[in-house]
Order: sequence, then structure tokens, then C-alpha cells
Amino acid sequence: MDLTETKISSEPIFEGTFLTISRDKIRLPNGKESSRLVARHPGATCVLAVTDDDKVILVRQWRYALGKPLLELPAGKLDVDGEDTEACALRELEEETCYRAERAKLVHTFYTAPGFCDEKMYLYLAEGISEGSSLENDEDEFTETVLMSREEIKAAILNNEIEDGKTLVGLQYWLLNS
Repeated sequence: MDLTETKISSEPIFEGTFLTISRDKIRLPNGKESSRLVARHPGATCVLAVTDDDKVILVRQWRYALGKPLLELPAGKLDVDGEDTEACALRELEEETCYRAERAKLVHTFYTAPGFCDEKMYLYLAEGISEGSSLENDEDEFTETVLMSREEIKAAILNNEIEDGKTLVGLQYWLLNS
């Protein structure tokens, strides 16, 4: 069965610094027409960093849209078209925590909200972790570093204390592969 939806036209609704939203008119596989709201995003990285004593480095960050803080893996958007995703992951770890990594290995990619957004997330596993970041958060970003053991992570997931999708993907990867 052909599931392809074909764009007929596109009307821009919003153009921001890193996000654009459009209303697209489409042709459905059955030949009928419909519309889709689409958010275009440059992509982002998240980084799973585990200390030598087997604790995951997380950040607690206020999420305005939710009206509460979330526990998350360090993450951030690609700053420029074509930015190296590994460099972005390493930068975000340093900006959001007091830790740095020598390198990072890509372990998985996924789409964050494919029903309306094309954001692709790159999950990296940081290697060669040490304290001593030389970078700071962006001017409008405030984070608190939180270290959690394997048992604390399992309990937090079971108690619904970790609600962020990218973080759940990264932590499940860690729990299943280490």
C-alpha cells in the first residue's frame, strides 16, 4: 500500500530564529486533499554521559511550556546548518553541566514529534568524562546538574519523575546496554 502524502502548496504561518511553521495542503494516498501543520526544526543532540562511578549526568531545567522543571539529559539544538552533531553534543554537555568529554559516539537517532515536527534528535554516548567545563549556559538558560545512580534512575522512571522523551530513550539505552 502506498502511504505517501504529497505536498500541493505551503503557506508560512510563523518564521522564528530556529523554528518555522507552515500550513501545507496535501494530497492523501486515496487522492483526496487535506491539510497539515508542520514545524520545521534544524535538529538537536542529546548526550548520555556516565561518570566513572556509574552515575548518569542529568540536568534539571525549567520548561516554560509545561510550567515545571524536568530532569533531562543535556541537550540542545544544532546552532547552524551543517553543524557537526558530535561537536554539538559535546558543547551542550559542557554548557549545561560542570562536565566535559573527550569524544562522543553516536548511538541512535530518532524523531521527537513526527506527527507535526521534523526535528531529528541525535543521541550520543560521551566518553572520557571529567569535571572542569569551561563553557557556560546560554544567557536565557538555567540548569542544575544532577547525578543519579542506576538504581535511582530505575526508581525515577518507575515513579514518573523522568517525563522527557529524549531522556527516556537515552536512559533505556543505557539500562539495556551496560
